[in-house]
Parts: sequence; structure tokens; C-alpha cells
Amino acid sequence: MANLARKRILTVIGNQGILIAFVVFMVVFALASPKFLSLDNLQSVVRSSAILGVMALGVTFVVISGNLDLSVGSMMSFSTIVVLDLHDKLGPSLAIPTMYLMTLGLGGTIGFLVGYLRLNSLIVTLGMLSAIHGLTLTYSGGKNMDIDDKAGTWFSFFGQGEILGLPVPIILFVALAAFLGVLLAKTPFGRKVYAVGGNSTAASFSGIPRARTVFTCYLISAFCVATAGLIQASRSMGSQNTVGQGLELEVLAAVILGGASLLGGSGTVLKTVIGVLILGFIQNGLLLIGWPFYIQYVITWIIIILAVWLDISVKRGKFWATI
Repeated sequence: MANLARKRILTVIGNQGILIAFVVFMVVFALASPKFLSLDNLQSVVRSSAILGVMALGVTFVVISGNLDLSVGSMMSFSTIVVLDLHDKLGPSLAIPTMYLMTLGLGGTIGFLVGYLRLNSLIVTLGMLSAIHGLTLTYSGGKNMDIDDKAGTWFSFFGQGEILGLPVPIILFVALAAFLGVLLAKTPFGRKVYAVGGNSTAASFSGIPRARTVFTCYLISAFCVATAGLIQASRSMGSQNTVGQGLELEVLAAVILGGASLLGGSGTVLKTVIGVLILGFIQNGLLLIGWPFYIQYVITWIIIILAVWLDISVKRGKFWATI
């Protein structure tokens, strides 16, 4: 009976743990600060989390397929710098699609190396992190980028505009999450992603094109990174060439918090969104109750450790490993 009860608890935690954690955090911070649940504050948190969230959506596909992508931070810096530079040279109408094509080229390169050449994704993306960072510095000449005519361009719409009172970054985040959520959960491609991540050998013997599936996942990740770079560039109308540095770890943390297993084969877009919001609300809640902002790094680390531990516990059916 005790073993059965433990397994039921683990199943509930595995399926609904992230939702329970999200509700707990919201209640705790709401009790600690009356401003926490105000409409302005909630909208501000979601808006500030949009860039991280958009990137995390793409990485969710990569992780579920059984791989990693540590290059998204440098790739976002590259996308932001490129679109800002090309804005003044080509105009926004040509700068935006050109930036997307260049970023997709980087994602395709990673997808080819990991998918078709079957190289280790950790090594490949760790190397690409440095390579893309160097490419960004080379492209920019080591300088930051700014748009010359900030007042005379519609480019600011993506980062500063509103539609029906809702900030455009939030709309882009929600729309992309809805589309990718349906793609992952309701289409044959989504089932292939889960199959490849769950057991790539069995998937290959079942006729599922593993290499093409992994390649497509990295293209999706690159598209999301390009969208995040567009929002970042549009919001600030200028950027440092290291604007995305370190974001790859926050993105991975959000995906893990959302319940995606590093072993592959599990995770959802909805829970990744919740993981992103948890990170955003942790930072916001700590600031509202007067704690130093750097405390969030310690608390985030604790949450990630708990999330990974619970994920492993669900898979082995027990909280503690036997010796």
C-alpha cells in the first residue's frame, strides 16, 4: 500500500507538479505584496518575459527530441545586431526577412551536425556558442548597434507597439506558443519529436526520419531565436553585441522547470510557458518584497534541482535511489 501511494504521489507530481508550483508561488507573493497581482504588474512581468519565453518555445522542441541547444544566447545577440545594422542599410522591410534567413542558416548548420552527422548536441552547441559570439563581434566590428532615425520608422512596433491595449511582445509570445503547442501536441511531426526523444533507435526502425526530425527542431529553435532578437531590437532600437549572453542557461532552466526531461521524450509547450512565467514572477516577487535581485539566482537553482530530482523520481518510481 505504501509503495502504491508513493507511486500515485509521484504520478501527480510528474503530471501536475509545475502547475502546483506555479499556484504556490503566486499565492505566496500575493500575500507578501499587495501590488503583485495588480494588472499592471502582471502585464509587466509577462511582457518582460516574452523574449525569454519565445526562445524557450523553440528549445522545448530540441530538448524533447533528446538534444540540447546552448547556442541560443549568442544566436539572439547575432539576430539583434544583424537586424539593427541592416535596418539603416536596407530598411526594415528587407532587414527583417534577411535576418531570419541568416539565423535559420545558423540553426540549419547545427541541425545538420547533430541530426545528419549525429554529433553530440552538447559539444556542437557549446562550440557554436563561441563561434556565433565571434561571428557577431566580427560582423559588428566589436561595436554596439543603434538605429539612426528612431522616430521615423515603424520598426519599433514589434517591441513597443500595442494591439487592442495588449503589448505586441505578449501577443507574439502567446500566438507563437499556441501555434507551436498545436504543432507539438496535435500533428504527426509532434509525435515524431516525442518518438525520437523517447527512443531514437526504435523510432528509426519504425520508419521515423530521425535526422530530418532533429534538423527541423533546430530550425524551429532558430526561428524562435530570430523572433526574440526582433523583439529585443525593436524594443530598445539599439543593442550591445552581447545582449543575449547567458540567456541560454535561463532558457534551459525555464524548459526544465516546465517538465521537459533532459533525457528527451517528454514535455509540453504549455508547461514551458508556465516555467518561463515562474522565473519571471520569482524575480518580480522578490523585488516587490524588498529582497536583493541576486537572491533569485539561488532560488532558481534550488527550483531547478528540485525539478530534475522529481523528474528522475517519477521515472524510477521512488524518491531515493537505493545503494
